[in-house]
Formats: sequence, structure tokens, C-alpha cells
Amino acid sequence: MSAILVKIFATALTLSQVLVDPDTVKTSFDPVRDQGEVSQILKSGCTHMRRAFDIEDINLDDLIATAMDDPQAVTGDLKVLQGLSFNDLHASYRQFCKGETVEPAPVDLGEVISYYNAAVAGLPDAGKLKGLKLPGVSVILDGNGKRFAEVFEPDHRRIWVSLADIPQSVRQAFVSAEDKRFHQHQGIDERGVIRAFMGNMANPGRPAGGSTITQQVAKNLLVGDDVTYDRKMREMIVASRIERVLSKAEILEIYLNSIYLGRSSWGIEMAARSYFGKSAKALSVSEGALLAGLAKGPNYYNPDTKPERAQERMAYVLSRMQEDGFLKPEQVQQAVASLPSRVAHERTRRTTGFHFVDHVSRDARTLAGIESLTAGGYTVRTTVNAALQQETEAALQEGLARYELSIGRQRYQGPEANIAEAVKTLEGSKATEDKTPTWIRALEAVRLPLYDVRWPAAVVIEKGRDRKTGANVLRVGLADGRVLALNAWEAARRELKPYDVVRVQLVEQKGKGIVRADLRTPPFVQGSALVLENKTGRILAMTGGFSYPLSQLNRATQAHRQPGSAFKPLTYLAALSKGLQPNTLIWDAPVTLPPVRSEAGTRAGDSWSPKNFDGGRSGIMTLRRALENSKNLVTARLLGGAIETSPEESLKRVCELAMEAQLYLECTPHYPFVLGAQPVRMLDLAAFYAAIANEGAMPVPHAIDAVEKDGQIFYGRKARPLTRMGSADAAAFYQLKTMLQGVLERGTARSLKALAPYAAGKTGTSDNENDAWFVGFTNDVTIAVWVGHDNADGKRRTLGRGQTGGKVAAPIFQSILQAAWEHHAPKAPLSPPSPQAAKHLIAMPIDLNTGDRLTDGRKGFMEHFRLNWFGRLAETQFRLVPQSEVYAFRNPDPWSDGEDRGGPDYYEDGPYAQGPGWLEDPRQSAPPARRQVQPERNFRWWWEDEAPRRPRRVDPDYLWRNGQVY
Repeated sequence: MSAILVKIFATALTLSQVLVDPDTVKTSFDPVRDQGEVSQILKSGCTHMRRAFDIEDINLDDLIATAMDDPQAVTGDLKVLQGLSFNDLHASYRQFCKGETVEPAPVDLGEVISYYNAAVAGLPDAGKLKGLKLPGVSVILDGNGKRFAEVFEPDHRRIWVSLADIPQSVRQAFVSAEDKRFHQHQGIDERGVIRAFMGNMANPGRPAGGSTITQQVAKNLLVGDDVTYDRKMREMIVASRIERVLSKAEILEIYLNSIYLGRSSWGIEMAARSYFGKSAKALSVSEGALLAGLAKGPNYYNPDTKPERAQERMAYVLSRMQEDGFLKPEQVQQAVASLPSRVAHERTRRTTGFHFVDHVSRDARTLAGIESLTAGGYTVRTTVNAALQQETEAALQEGLARYELSIGRQRYQGPEANIAEAVKTLEGSKATEDKTPTWIRALEAVRLPLYDVRWPAAVVIEKGRDRKTGANVLRVGLADGRVLALNAWEAARRELKPYDVVRVQLVEQKGKGIVRADLRTPPFVQGSALVLENKTGRILAMTGGFSYPLSQLNRATQAHRQPGSAFKPLTYLAALSKGLQPNTLIWDAPVTLPPVRSEAGTRAGDSWSPKNFDGGRSGIMTLRRALENSKNLVTARLLGGAIETSPEESLKRVCELAMEAQLYLECTPHYPFVLGAQPVRMLDLAAFYAAIANEGAMPVPHAIDAVEKDGQIFYGRKARPLTRMGSADAAAFYQLKTMLQGVLERGTARSLKALAPYAAGKTGTSDNENDAWFVGFTNDVTIAVWVGHDNADGKRRTLGRGQTGGKVAAPIFQSILQAAWEHHAPKAPLSPPSPQAAKHLIAMPIDLNTGDRLTDGRKGFMEHFRLNWFGRLAETQFRLVPQSEVYAFRNPDPWSDGEDRGGPDYYEDGPYAQGPGWLEDPRQSAPPARRQVQPERNFRWWWEDEAPRRPRRVDPDYLWRNGQVY
């Protein structure tokens, strides 16, 4: 017995059961004992079908006779029937439909039963459809209330609508077009099957399946859409069971909400909005008929690309509605005149904000108790600034690429696509009125895997040697038709082929416009960036990696990395809150701290002897200059009495401050912690820097303002005042803020010196340059940038010698800051101290290098000093280094070798290089000036604790004449 005959009779066994007695369908028979029962079922089914043929006025006997005389007349081009033995089929017809005895039996019922049992085993439960609400689309709005993104599962971009909200004309359009006897049959329409069969013989080009609406629901939601006999058999049984579980109204509602209708729209509501810009309840007769016509084939009858075909299909639907008595002839004539007008097709493909939307989805689960936004119907009002988000992604991507290019780590990994075949197909297609070059049309149609990369795509259209000059030529074309020379490294030039699609960075020249395209490839290094609004904690932009398709890990919120020196402001804040002033002098010299005691009170671990990044030392310097130049030795020395009396207590204090800043849930005191050895989340570190900008007011970072559905608010963020960090007052925070401003002006980020009046921040570099950070702020926003390699394989990979936060991360920060000024808040100088801080501060000029206050009227750096409770200046310049020690350092023994200066002067051209220090004052080489006499003063200023010293002569050539007098 042929395999196709086995499958046909197994299908006939299924059809016979669901038509004759759908309530008693069996899904398992014994291949030996139940052959008689199966034979009887087939006979009953044939009898039922003969009546259906009679109703449709088709003589089945004549059809069989024709098939025997001329099989080609019946099979035609129907591939499904080709290869079928009509002799066996005729003998089977005589046996089961005519009741004749046929020897030998043409059908082995044992094989049929075995195939049937295997095909219908494990059927899905139709009861799952009761009360079903399919997944749908949720809309993400940006901070301005504009649509930013849609969240939905694949093949589920829908908005569920109840049947009551769908006009009767629209319901009837689908019933008339897809299932004329929907309200009469019990899941399977045998007459529809017969009509489809006869229609396919007459017109085999686009075969019809004869499936009912109920069968389509079963196929779409329960049994799948495999093109097999097995699936058809399962579909028929499940459809008959659905009819026993659901009402016709429930089945139709599910169908109208699940069917795909083109324009990336599932369901009638989404389709109505996509095609006509209105809700389904507002659809007209012709609009409903157009959508109903799309059910058979949204692409084949696409009104955007094939309007004549779509109009013909719409006319067919309207005529069927007239046949069913729903429309009058004049209504059909009016509706069929032309295709209803449609709104422009808005592509749903999103290219930005993927890490941010992922973060929003997680927050919705935590804050609003929404298990998944893809359940559909939610409107989420978020904080994102759409324009700034795009610029942030572009800045990170370009920054990572430039880093690899600068150190020669870039690698060409092949094109994102090659469109040679598409170009060939377009060139070989029939003539078209479109005169656009084929490579442009192919480039517009290609779907690139890195869909969120901001660099434009370009296609290689010319590669070879110039016939006149002999020079190598490599040109690419852009989607707008421009053709530019491609600048690429040699290895990439060798591998590029015609019609390769690559990413490029367009290069402009002043007065010439765009002159060339630079090749860009996905970097191996990773990074993340975050923009936080200081006063509110609103996340304005977030990118968790180079490209979401390459890695869904959000490194801004899900990764913990060592912050390096970006953590140091916390230690300095602890010192400032204890009353130290920014001009306090401290040794930048080797130090060894004793082992930290364990919880049991015993000594644990080894002593700690850190080193500066450059390995050198600078002797005595101010806290301000130490932070600006990120001196590790100074940070370590602050633990030795500057914060608390002992290193252990100081370390504990910094730990407490870190937990108060919510950088860590718990903190284990160990010395390298103060140099940023304990990993931290970028989001938490950015919030702390925002607190510095706010003088201690700590924002709570958030991405969601509200979540709504059907007018009901599921979650609404309540406005609350910012929580102040109580361990340090506003004065200490403002002093720290001005010190971080100096990092840009003179310190490790002085490449950003032009930004110093408007921004402050800190670089960070972990051991062996594994992590590079820059975290900075303006009055309005805090921007955090991290660059490094993922440690998924357990290995830490360096960025390369000298690749510090100031060199790698700071340029990315600068680009994002420029975008923030353009798209969020205009550029403005950093704010002066708030009234709360100002009453505890006084601004006085100092010598920036020595920290000495200038009292002779000369201009100097305006330092903000803390006043004590009595309104007097709290002098701490010599609290950590005695005056005598400073004096000896400034005036070494003329017979010494200079070692008492605290070590060699260490200036170099590296990222932490300094200008001439206060030991090398440029005035020492100036020509002598006339001696001046200080006017006698018999009073003391209100901020001085001691009466002024008696007047004395001051040598203008004396190097330290503006400072303390010894």
C-alpha cells in the first residue's frame, strides 16, 4: 500500500469521526482488533460526504469515473494528488462508499490505524483557549510623552479588543470571506472542503484549504502550521473540541485578535490603526472588507504594493457579503468603487534604546508587579530623552572603535551582509519605472544584524586600480546615493569584496562637507554609558554595551566593575567632613599601613604598601592637587589619622559612607577598597556623583514614571524630596565639587580643560588598566562612562599600558556632554554654593601649589574654606604635616643630596603628568625686584585665630614669601 494512500485514509478516518459524531472521536485504535470498527467509521464518513456532494450539486460517481478515464483532468497541477494510484483509490471508493467486496483489499487498515495513532497522539488541550487573552504590544513613551518603543513577543504585535467593540459589518466581512457556514458547522465544514477541492482543480495556482475559522484558530494557537497530513488531522480533532468548549462568539473574538493582516499587525485592532489610523470600532464597510481580504494572504493582496489585486479581493469580499444578505447591491457598488485611503506605513523596526527598554521591563516587574510587558496593553511613561539616547549610543560606539584604532587592536571580521545576489536579481527582473540604481534598492532592502549601530551602512561598489593613475581605488555608496572613497586599514582592504555591506564613519572637512568614509567594525572591547538627571534621578539615556544584538547584558545596571580612582572622592569626602580643608598639606610619599584586625580582634592579612599609578611620588602637596592628580599614596595616607585616629577606624568610616551612598549593600573593610578595588554598579556610582552635584542630596535613579492600562494606573511614581547623606554636610560636598572641577582644569582629565567651568568629574583606572572610567557632572546631569573587556571567561584582559580613564573614557564623556547640552539643558557654569553651604564657607585666594593663603592682594586660586561653628576659619593646612616638616622640605640642608625633599620630582608626559609644582615656582628664575615693605597692621582679621605677627621686611625673591612666616 502506498504511503500517500495510508495518509489519505488516516485523514479520512479523522474527518469521518468529526463529521459523523464529533463528541465521541477516538484517538487510538488497536491495529488488529479494531479494523472492523475503523471500516465502519470510514463507511459512515463516506455516506456523510456523499450527501454533502449532493447538496453542492456534484455527482461524485461521475467525478470518480472521469478520474479513472482521465486522471490528469482531475489532478491537473495539484502536486498533492500527483503520484496517487487512481485504481487503488477507485477500489477503496467501491469498498467503503458503495459497499462492494473488493479482493484483494486496496487498503491495509492496520497501516492506516498505526499511522493515525501516531499522528494524533498527545493532542493539545482545547480548554486552554477559554478566557484566553493573547500576548500583545505595550507602548513605551519617552520623557516627552512621545512613542519611543513597542514591546511585544515575536508574532504578537497586537492590541486585544473585545468582540463587542468590533462592528458587525467587520465581523461579517471576515465570516463571508473565510467561513461562510461558520455559525452552522461544528468546527469542520465538509461542504467548504468540497468547494475548496473543486476550486483547486479549476484554479490550482493558489490552492485553498477549506479550513474553517475554528480550524484556523486551532492551527494558529494550538497545533502549529506544518504543511503535513499529521497537522491537518490534529487540527480537525482540536477544532471539533474547541467548538464544544467555546461559543461561536468566543471563537470569533480569538480569531479576529490573532490573525495576521500585514504591516506587522496581528489582530483587527492593530491592523485598523496601522492601515487607517483609527480603532477597529470606527472601521467602515469598505475598510473592514479590505482587511478581511488580507486574511487569505497579507503579502499577496498587499494594498501598498499591489493595489489592483487588493481591490479585486476587496470586491470579492463585498460580493460574498451581498450573497449572504448582509449588504444591498447599492452598498456594494458604493464601497467597491476604490480602495479606502490609508495612512502612511510606519515601520515598527526599532534601532535604539534596547538596553534601556530591557531595564524598563525589569523595573515594571519590580515596581508594578507586571510579570511581562508583552502581556500587552500597557502604556509605560519613562524618563528617557530619545535624542540624547541616540547620541549616547553613537558616542559610546565611536569611542570604543577609536580606542581600538588608536592602539592597533581593530580587526576586520567580514561584512554585515553581501548584496551581490540581490543586485543581480534586481538587474535581471522585468523593466521597472524605478530608475534608482540597483545597489541602492538592494541596500535599502537588506536587514543588517547590527540594527542598533549608529554608523551608516555603505556598500562597496568599486574596488581595483585606477586605469589612469594606477592607484588602488576603494569606493562605497550610501543609501542616499552618495559615493565616497573608503579609508580602511590594509588587512580590511584586502578582504573587502564588491557589494559587501559595511559600516562607515563619515568625515567632514571645513568648507568641503563630507569628503570620505572611514571603515568601522564592531570592537572587541565593551563599554557602557549612563546619563542621570541630578535633581530627580531620572535616567535620560542608558546604553549597556556596544550593540544589543551582540550582547544583551546591560553593563550599566547588571555588571559590577572595579571603579578604580573614580571611588576616591568618597575617601576625600570623609576627610573633608572631618574638617580638613582642600589646602591641607599631606605627604605624597611611600606609606605602609598595618594589617586590619579581623572581627575576632586578631590581626588578619598583610600590611599594605600601595603605589601611585606612575610609580613616583611628589612630596608634600595639598589635598586638592592630590585628588586632581589621583595620588594613590595620598588616599592611603588619609586613612592614617586624617579621617579617624587609626587606619582601621578610618577604613570603617569610609565603608559606612559607601553604604550610606548606596554603592554597596555590605562592605568588608580592606585597604585596596579605598582605591576602588571593590566592584560597583555604574548606576549606583552615577547616583553618588549626582549627590556631589546636589551638595549631598541623593537622587534615586529611576526609568519609569507611570504604568497604565485601559485608563487604570498600575504604578505611579510619587514625587519625594531627595534624601540627604547625613554623614557629610553641604559645605563638604561643595568643597569636593570644586576639587573635582580641578580634575578637568589641571588633573588627570585636563584634556577636557575647556569643559572645566561647566563640569566636574573624576577619572578611574583599575589595576593593569582593566577598567577605564570617567564619571562627571554639570548642574543638571551626571554622566558615567566605563570601558573594558568582559570577564565572562574568568580572565581579566587589560586595555593596554597607559589606557586610562582620562584617555579612553573621557572623550566619550565629552561627546555625551555636548549632546546633553543640545538636547536636555543648555551649557551653564557650575553653580556657586547653595545658601545652606555658603553660610559655612568663605572663599579666599591661595597659592594653588603650596596651599598658602594670599594676603598681599595678589590674585590667586579662590579656595572655599570651611568656617567653624563660631564663624572663624578652620585652619588645617598643617594638621597632617607639621610646619617644621614643611619648612624642612622647602628648605633642604644645602649640604644634603636632596633626599629630604621626599623623593624625586616626578614629571612626565603621561596621562598623570603635572605642570611645574610648587617646588619649582617659575618666579625663582625671574629678575630681582625692588624690595617692598608690608604696611604695619595692629589688628587681626575676624577669621584669624591669632593676632598678626609684627611687621617685617619681605624679600620679593624669597620663594615662599606669600605663605606662613617661620
